[in-house]
Amino acid sequence: MTELTRDVVIIGAGAAGTTAANELKKAGLSVVVLEARDRVGGRLWTDVIDGAMLEIGGQWVSPDQDALKETIEELGLETYSRYRDGDSVYVGPDGTLHRFTGEMFPVSPETEKVIAEITERLDAMVAEIDPDRPWEHPNAAEWDSVTWDAWLRAQTDDDEAVRNLAFATGSAMLTKPTHAFSLLQSLLMAASAGSYSNLVDADFILDKRVVGGLQQVPILLAERLGDDVLLGHAVRTLEWSEDGVTAHADGDLHVHARYAILAHAPVLYDRISFVPALPRRQHQLHQHLSMGFVIKVHAVYDRPFWREQGLSGTAFSPYELSHEAYDNTNHGDERGTLVGFVSDQNADDLFTLSAEERKERILESLSHYYGPEAKNPVVYYESDWGSEEWTRGAYAASFDMGGLHRYGADLRTAVGPIHFACSDMAGAGYQHVDGAIRMGRFAAANVLEAARR
Repeated sequence: MTELTRDVVIIGAGAAGTTAANELKKAGLSVVVLEARDRVGGRLWTDVIDGAMLEIGGQWVSPDQDALKETIEELGLETYSRYRDGDSVYVGPDGTLHRFTGEMFPVSPETEKVIAEITERLDAMVAEIDPDRPWEHPNAAEWDSVTWDAWLRAQTDDDEAVRNLAFATGSAMLTKPTHAFSLLQSLLMAASAGSYSNLVDADFILDKRVVGGLQQVPILLAERLGDDVLLGHAVRTLEWSEDGVTAHADGDLHVHARYAILAHAPVLYDRISFVPALPRRQHQLHQHLSMGFVIKVHAVYDRPFWREQGLSGTAFSPYELSHEAYDNTNHGDERGTLVGFVSDQNADDLFTLSAEERKERILESLSHYYGPEAKNPVVYYESDWGSEEWTRGAYAASFDMGGLHRYGADLRTAVGPIHFACSDMAGAGYQHVDGAIRMGRFAAANVLEAARR
């Protein structure tokens, strides 16, 4: 048996946990980070698969993500822009491929007008939303009681417009069917990026990448903590009182601390036995949060052949199995990499097939964007976070209908000495690494304030 005593025990060595630990350590508190996995990074994971470096988890940096950009600069990491020269492609409802430039999909003038009008309406609504407190908006209860799909269909009977507007927060971000979450949840997703227009602008949301992979952020933060990061130590029981906590982890490890920070996805809270149990409101809240589901598909080719066709690699279609895809070629790599995404119901359905059938279906969908060469990658890999024991979905957790207005205000509220931090509960940067860093700083500041009291 090993017993440790620290000021703060942090559960989870992702971006939120390692950020919180560094903030607390700089302030003079002693910390230990307990991680269930055998690696640092949480939902950030850069690995070499069949000789190709792949970012299995999160990877992009947006212009508005100040917390992440500050951390990248402070750690001495370099960024580079996503390749975007040339035409984008769009597959319409009849299966026809259209090449285009700019932000608007090449739809009919009537559909384009509807999309523009509703986008303007959404931007005005989002401008009224405080991403840290969306439940405080006067219309929050009303907006949380109507689904995203139903609200859009009440605005227009143009199905193509609805599908194109819906998938930015549905398939692309929350990775749930659009009838499964509320208008308010969708507005929060847009508010976290500054506007709905920002969210649908791929050149904004998917702007830059980190040379060598984004997982370097938590890895380098963890290196600063040295021996205070312990891998392979899943916390099974957390005893707590107003006097402090004791975390009981795998490996017969017991940590006594004044405070705890749970820095992992909230869908994993039930993996820990709390003694005594958490308050009933926390129990209810956690039952109304669930992960979305997306398959991130990596296809590596001997060269970026689509560039020879004058294509940027950027592709969209709400009618395709892979609803979006991008040039994901690594910095300085002569080979070309495409990344595609299959989400919500489509992702569920694919996993009823064999691995070979699944691969064939996905590559067939990519070929509709890029031509037959897309069917023959030299490396193929599917990021399946739904089967990952310590994540269980992707990209992040969101509320079911009515849950955000009902429980959102309690999401970040400490329970005695227990604090919470992860990207799933961020306002700005929600679901992104930027949000994880913000929440790590937020939890650390709250612990420091409590310690001073």
